Amino acid sequence: MSGSWLCGRFEFALKRPLLMGVVNVTPDSFSDGGQYVDTTSAIAHAQKLVTEGADIIDIGGESTRPGALPVSIQEELARILPVMAAMRDCGAAISVDTCKPEVMQAALEAGADIINDVTGMRQPEVRRIVAAHPNCGVCLMHMQGEPRTMQSNPHYQNVVHEVQDALVAQAHLLERLGVNRARISLDPGLGFGKTLEHNYQLLHGLAQLVQSGYPVVLGASRKSLIGHVTGKPVDQRLSGSIAAALAGVARGVAVVRVHDVDATHDALKVWQAIQVAGDLS
Repeated sequence: MSGSWLCGRFEFALKRPLLMGVVNVTPDSFSDGGQYVDTTSAIAHAQKLVTEGADIIDIGGESTRPGALPVSIQEELARILPVMAAMRDCGAAISVDTCKPEVMQAALEAGADIINDVTGMRQPEVRRIVAAHPNCGVCLMHMQGEPRTMQSNPHYQNVVHEVQDALVAQAHLLERLGVNRARISLDPGLGFGKTLEHNYQLLHGLAQLVQSGYPVVLGASRKSLIGHVTGKPVDQRLSGSIAAALAGVARGVAVVRVHDVDATHDALKVWQAIQVAGDLS
């Protein structure tokens, strides 16, 4: 890791892995749907994640799990804006997980530091909105297809090369629109239009995506790729999720997006201590 990531009010020097804590204000997300669907519980959860060490809070008002149905713009905004307002001065960057241009516009006007788009900003209107807000950070995620159908029959000749090429092409498109390269990060999109084999090929090949020069965001936390290997249900995938996070940072990932901030924070502190000891020897 090296360089920095410019995100709204924040400039993250990438000297250590950053923690992005997940706040799903939804009734149907795969890992915690319904737990934080009301504003009060979502805010309390977000505050807890900051206390545990989250550098970024990623707030989402629409599930993107396989088979998820879309919600209206009004409903999505009603879910996320009160949480954003409460967390504005929490000390962590505020990321909004959405693919709707209208939601992005409203979130940026409300002070969002990062836009996290699971569709990789395919829509021209989305790209125009981001380009018109010169300070916001951008997370481009790779997804083959769309949430309702993405797992029906995903296919790649070489998943690592194809995901990298697609993400870098989208990043270059944003740059041609005037988006500062230092604002852009890339997410390989584990579980989004990928088989189990594709997911593990991507995890193994993360160093190649890191070599593209953009900060890489990794979201493996609690996903089915963990469950398939461990045989554990969603609420028992912490150990496997931490293993995936550490594998990612060992390959140069800059940001890990997780549900369990406290435990991951401890694991990363030990990993950092080992790295520092190696540098001094």
